[in-house]
Amino acid sequence: MGLHLMTPTFFVTRQIPQAGLAHLAQAGTVRVNPHDRQLSTEELITLGGEAVGWITMLTDVISEALLERCPKLRAIANYAVGFNNIDIAACTRRRIGVSNTPDVLTDATAELTWALILACARRVVEADGWLRRGLWRGWQPLEFLGTQITGQVLGLIGAGRIAMRVAEMSRGFHMPIQYTARHPNPDLEKRLAARRVPLEELLAQADVISIHVPLTESTRHLLGSGQLRLLKPSAILINTARGPVVDEAALLEALRQKSFGAAGLDVYENEPRLTPGLAELPNVVLLPHLGSATTETRTRMAMLAAENLIAMVQGRRPPNPLNSQLWP
Repeated sequence: MGLHLMTPTFFVTRQIPQAGLAHLAQAGTVRVNPHDRQLSTEELITLGGEAVGWITMLTDVISEALLERCPKLRAIANYAVGFNNIDIAACTRRRIGVSNTPDVLTDATAELTWALILACARRVVEADGWLRRGLWRGWQPLEFLGTQITGQVLGLIGAGRIAMRVAEMSRGFHMPIQYTARHPNPDLEKRLAARRVPLEELLAQADVISIHVPLTESTRHLLGSGQLRLLKPSAILINTARGPVVDEAALLEALRQKSFGAAGLDVYENEPRLTPGLAELPNVVLLPHLGSATTETRTRMAMLAAENLIAMVQGRRPPNPLNSQLWP
């Protein structure tokens, strides 16, 4: 898959940490989106059409129609662990290499998952707003009672790297662990005594449920109204994976009816838009897709994306290929 280019041009669809841009600049000419916003398809083509390699964001939709209009494009490094924004099959047919940035954001996303768990359990955001509005009148024995999570059942939907790290972090809270996944995770079971159960059983039994699956056709709306009805009245639901895994309209209705305790969301079905009414509910904690948002993690992601892109453009197998069949 060698390109034999002396000075390739790279296009970066959003500003990323300087370390990654500097690394790219050692291997070619770098062009960065000059606007501090997501680009339209036409803008992507206009600004990146002459580049052989792109670093893309999870918000960039890389469709076959776009690829048809970028004949010079030979490599795409997605600045994310997920890659549902890219038509991998179309890229493979055109011999366009695709990569992602797994592993480096595992700890940051797991930490944020726990931030949401604790914020929901102890009603942190709701109480913070109460205090800031000048409504607090001093300590009261029944004010803002939350849920103690020590000893409660942790349910993981998915058993990949991030789910594994969330489970490891739960040890200080002495939480029994259940998980549901297409395939068993012997390491999770051996080291943390996790028990693999069907999805419906997990939803009915877990006190804290955390979603860690990629967005595919089989996981879209994995949790709808029927599944949400199975949750305990005190259950906490966390989503730091992908928004469309949960039917957001069904989630809104369940939260309105208080059919379960609370939800902590970092991702949404139609980002950046929220389902109308969701932001007004007191039993949901909302974050603007901050899973990997630490200085350390975003810098490592930038470096890894640059390494992936340079390798592909130079005809080498990247560290994290998504269509590995393109490299012998």
